Amino acid sequence: MKLIAFGIAAAMSLAAPAFAYDGTNCRAPGNCWEPKPDYPERVEGSEYDPQHDPAELSKQGESLAAMDNRNAWRVWHAAQTGTFEYDVAKIPGYEEGATPPAQ
Repeated sequence: MKLIAFGIAAAMSLAAPAFAYDGTNCRAPGNCWEPKPDYPERVEGSEYDPQHDPAELSKQGESLAAMDNRNAWRVWHAAQTGTFEYDVAKIPGYEEGATPPAQ
């Protein structure tokens, strides 16, 4: 009997943190985000506005376009010769920014 009572007490003490109140007011289950005090309703124009530089944001798009161009040259060279060449500098006629000739 003591063993059962001890087991129940141990299980309840381990489960107690799961039922603890975490201090949030949830609008819906899983939507418990609350802003810190003095956080503005609109971030734009406040001290929390990141103000991203458009030139910095376009860098990834430019690098992806350059990657697609290099891949097009690799595919063109493989179709012409039957061998795949990873280093585009070794492909005859390759110029950075130029598109491969039409097949």
